[in-house]
Amino acid sequence: MKIYGPNQSNFNPYKQQMQKQTDDTKHTPKHDQVEISNQAKEMLKNGKADAKRASYVQHIKDAVDKGDYQINHEKTAQKMIDFWSRES
Repeated sequence: MKIYGPNQSNFNPYKQQMQKQTDDTKHTPKHDQVEISNQAKEMLKNGKADAKRASYVQHIKDAVDKGDYQINHEKTAQKMIDFWSRES
């Protein structure tokens, strides 16, 4: 084996790899892009609350503000159990 010392200026094993990386970055400009499908656009149009639901939500908000809103703890717990049982 030949050892020529630490001052080998002609030998760089990573030179080709570095050159390839710089060439790749020069030729491919990258741009961020967002595309929204037609189905998603339809969902956005239909996603607005209808009058019946809006009145229901307003009724609940008013009841909460007055302090009259009562929570059915058993029903809430059962829905949580059903949801987490279905997921697993």
